[in-house]
Amino acid sequence: MKIGNPLDKAVGGVSPRTEGASTGKTSSSSGSVSESSKVTLSTVASGLISAADGTFDADKVSSVKESIDNGTYKISPEVIADKLIGNAKELLQGKQG
Repeated sequence: MKIGNPLDKAVGGVSPRTEGASTGKTSSSSGSVSESSKVTLSTVASGLISAADGTFDADKVSSVKESIDNGTYKISPEVIADKLIGNAKELLQGKQG
């Protein structure tokens, strides 16, 4: 009895789930690249990627984790709502302008 997802196995040395992730191209079983499978990112997504430097504040992460674990983490619905509204305004202004 075999256990596992057959899609997780590499085909031709390349995992089908990650193939083309960096180039935006996929290949068929014959190995040819299909241009119709090209992926493009919006300017917003490109900006987010270029702005992210891959670093994070480990102390803040551990502090939040500790707060969650001991039940003292506080969620402010007002702050979340304000940020959601602000993000929606930015998106709408980008579409209008």
